[in-house]
Amino acid sequence: YDFNIKGELRHLDTNESFVFNYYKSRFEQNHKRYEVLGRFITQYVYELLERVCMLQKVYIPTDATEDEPRSFFFMSKNALTSSSSLIILLQDRGVFCAGQWGQKTIVSDGLRHGTQIPFIKMALQSHWEVIVLNPNDNFADLKTEKHHFSTREEAVTFTQSVWWIPKRGSSSPEEHTMYVWDHFISKSAAKNVAFIAHGYGGLVFVDLLVQRTCEVMNKVFSVAFIDSVHNTQHQTRNNPQIQEWILKCCREWVSNSKPLNKTVDFLLRTNCPTVSAGTEKYGLAPSCCLHAIFRYLKSSLKAK
Repeated sequence: YDFNIKGELRHLDTNESFVFNYYKSRFEQNHKRYEVLGRFITQYVYELLERVCMLQKVYIPTDATEDEPRSFFFMSKNALTSSSSLIILLQDRGVFCAGQWGQKTIVSDGLRHGTQIPFIKMALQSHWEVIVLNPNDNFADLKTEKHHFSTREEAVTFTQSVWWIPKRGSSSPEEHTMYVWDHFISKSAAKNVAFIAHGYGGLVFVDLLVQRTCEVMNKVFSVAFIDSVHNTQHQTRNNPQIQEWILKCCREWVSNSKPLNKTVDFLLRTNCPTVSAGTEKYGLAPSCCLHAIFRYLKSSLKAK
């Protein structure tokens, strides 16, 4: 398989899309094959972030010892020194890493819909700086690094905790985001920071807002949520100051049958203005509201 000129994943010989059920009715083997593809896609997207988007890879924690497992994130060259606006991309929870909105979407709909690259390009074209977080890179797998097993079954008999080592400063999406905030974003020269947060990323942002309230409120001018799973009341413990800030500075796009940007009313969650993403498919929501989100961020910046 490879990506064609349109960024769609196709079989090199047959030109067909990825076949999940390759081994008839053998779920385990098909899943293993899909996992391998996922690892190749992850490496390929990392490569595109550096080669096409010209982003730099930054390893964390910054004080890691030589043999300590590290995580990393990506940022544009002048992300910390430029005074222009800074956009932070924060994706959903899952097996996918930095630069991806969703692995399944990349496989079925291509790089244009499943990766964050169109968002990065648009931010850079607007002369904004970018930081691409890597919130799902939480553990180092010692099994693949240092131990070799003859069979998968043999490996499974050991408890997972023996082989999975949490990465310091990044053992969860929340910890990773706070680490990058404390050591990089909060110290950046940018006075205007915006977040684009998808799915669980929205919950992670609200967690950061609760933990670093004054800092975030002073530095972040706008947040675009996409199908976020945050819960304002629960997470903020009904703090009126935070709730007021969310109402004023955030907007959410949700998968919905209504046309793009039409108001969607949620009975349970009226924490910020909510509009349709212009699609009912969760995986396509980010790419469908890309232009709408940038229009919103630019108008928020003007208003500020």
